[in-house]
Amino acid sequence: MDIQGFYAGRAFDAHEYLGAHVVEQGTVVRAFAPAATGMTVVHHDGFESEMGRIHDGSFWEAWVPDLAEGDSYELRVYLPGGGHQDHADPYAFGSELRPAHRSVVRDLTDFAWHDARWLEGRTPRIGEPLNIYELHLGSWRKRGGEAAAAPSDDPSLWYAYDELAEPLVEYLTEAGYNYVEFMPLAEYPDDASWGYQGTGFFAPTSRYGTPKQLMALIDRLHQAGIGAILDFVPVHFALDDWGLRTFDGTALYEYPNADVGVSEWGSCNFMYSRGESCSFMQSCAHHWMEAFHFDGLRMDAISRIIYWMGDQARGVNNEAVTFVRRMNGGLKRMHPGCILAAEDSTDYPGTTRAPEEGGLGFDYKWDMGWMNDTLDFFKKTPDERRDHYHKLTFSMMYFPNERYLLPLSHDENVHGKATVLGKMYGDYWDKFPQARALYLYMYVHPGKKLNFMGGEFGQMREWDERREQDWGMLDYPIHGAFARYMAELSRLYLEHGALSEWDYYGPGFAWLDCHQEQRCLYAIERKNAGERLIAVFNMGGEAQRDWRVDVVGAASGCNVLLHTDWDRFGGRTEPGDERVRLDDELLTLSLPPFSGALLKVYEPVARPQVKA
Repeated sequence: MDIQGFYAGRAFDAHEYLGAHVVEQGTVVRAFAPAATGMTVVHHDGFESEMGRIHDGSFWEAWVPDLAEGDSYELRVYLPGGGHQDHADPYAFGSELRPAHRSVVRDLTDFAWHDARWLEGRTPRIGEPLNIYELHLGSWRKRGGEAAAAPSDDPSLWYAYDELAEPLVEYLTEAGYNYVEFMPLAEYPDDASWGYQGTGFFAPTSRYGTPKQLMALIDRLHQAGIGAILDFVPVHFALDDWGLRTFDGTALYEYPNADVGVSEWGSCNFMYSRGESCSFMQSCAHHWMEAFHFDGLRMDAISRIIYWMGDQARGVNNEAVTFVRRMNGGLKRMHPGCILAAEDSTDYPGTTRAPEEGGLGFDYKWDMGWMNDTLDFFKKTPDERRDHYHKLTFSMMYFPNERYLLPLSHDENVHGKATVLGKMYGDYWDKFPQARALYLYMYVHPGKKLNFMGGEFGQMREWDERREQDWGMLDYPIHGAFARYMAELSRLYLEHGALSEWDYYGPGFAWLDCHQEQRCLYAIERKNAGERLIAVFNMGGEAQRDWRVDVVGAASGCNVLLHTDWDRFGGRTEPGDERVRLDDELLTLSLPPFSGALLKVYEPVARPQVKA
């Protein structure tokens, strides 16, 4: 590590120097604590090894011969005002299982990877399908049969990372997802924070095993052709005294002023006007992709980095914006095929432009506006939808501004909001056809896709991190049919390039009809160089017959690739009875209430050249 680069906020390798590193005869522990008056390494048995100052006096080092792989330790920091505070090592690669919190020595150097072909071929998938399954590891599946379905904090019910590898690969493959996004895995003390208030930024949470078990999970996903994205939290950290807060007796990582130092979640905000904090987080981001082969990062709460406290009225936090640009630019140079996605609800321009062009350097920006407008529309009665018809068209007014990703994430399935299926208007039975129409609209809309676990089979209960998903719902015919629908829709998305190749290229999308306010009808065209698809929707509560849509330049005839009302999905329409006809550039069709269909237009027949 270049010390001056560390201070200047340019380092991406601070973790290779700081922290605990196994050497031939023991472990070398190094820490950064400028204000400390003394430091020791406290062993699991209470024995202390003294650390000495090195370099300019702000760094500390100890060689500990009897500290080995798997041993726990912590750093005792002697404070400038007197006394001491024991801390977990900020750069540790491992941690004890909560509620214990000491760091654990982990050697990450000798794992045998088998994913070289995947790494060589991965891309950010700008012109390719990206269908992401968002997953919370501890509540996707749990041990214990009926016990797993009841709320429990018992760690014995969690599967280890590598134990989930085969069932997860099998499930994602069958369900039609080509990427999985893991909710935060960096160590955190409180299960209920879901990992968004961390304490061990370089350490995979010990809830699900060791770092090498996580490596085994990622390796298996890659061998199956499935990418892995990590939910990454660069904005704030937990308040626990043994964490990062006032690490050396001063505000080393956080702002000293509580007005900007404490977030709306009661956690500490990272201070990115300090180069040391920038180097810490940049190194952390690089570490997850380098050591664990993650294919990308979804960065949480980027609005809180762009604007002071996430409030546009307070102005842009220029130092933090500079940090994000530098970090993303560096990650792209070191991991050119990686995916960087921003959860950003602001209209700050250039989130997905390159840093050298004045942007933030993300590949994708979560389209929170699309999500809010779409879900609000589907909550409304059929009569109300006429007045709110353009909630489903407005997103394409601003879509060209960024490369957007369409998220229906965990946040839309908790806190009294109801699940996505539960949000649909009407009674239990009315919700399913509307949800099928919603998801077809999502998959034909430009932009990459993200769905939270449980949505694919229509879970009705809000997500609870203490319980596994309600897999028993699949035994109910309507939920089983919904799962079949979602899997078939996902596979069509992966197979038909017209639904993804030109996501961010103007000719790839067109409204064929978006002025049927009183009937709640919509028609969309998606295409690429070799395929032309049409999606039609009746979002109203009444059947619509003999609707006519102009399709300029189309040959006569079309295939119905998918109909949301097919009987195998829980609807009433048998395949072949869809009442769809395309003749002489005119599409004529009928649609049941709350339904949609995806059509493939026949290729025009080449006409023979007539010689003069």
